[in-house]
Amino acid sequence: MAEEEVDQLAEAFNDLFTSVSTMVKGELQGTSNQLELLEKMNLRVGEEYKGFGDVASGLRVFMEQLKTKGRSFDEYVQQIDAIENQVTEFEAVISMLDKYVSLLESKVKSVYHSPSPMS
Repeated sequence: MAEEEVDQLAEAFNDLFTSVSTMVKGELQGTSNQLELLEKMNLRVGEEYKGFGDVASGLRVFMEQLKTKGRSFDEYVQQIDAIENQVTEFEAVISMLDKYVSLLESKVKSVYHSPSPMS
């Protein structure tokens, strides 16, 4: 009878260890699955950020091209500014000429409208 109790006790311990072993194995498998998922997510995020890096690099190149084009327009802007200054000077000259012509016109009118001293 004692031997039968020892066999039952040994069998119970064996079942206990088997159950604990199965439980630990399940926990480890769950952790392993979570780590695999995390790794896949990290790879996906890495690919996404790589795409953003490519976009950012493309934008940097585009901005450099725009800066270069902008610098090429500086010469034209300076020419336009010079033309604008010349136009302002021409307007001042034209205004002076207009006043002078008006003065001459009024003198000519006064000469034609005044009686001549010889008549």
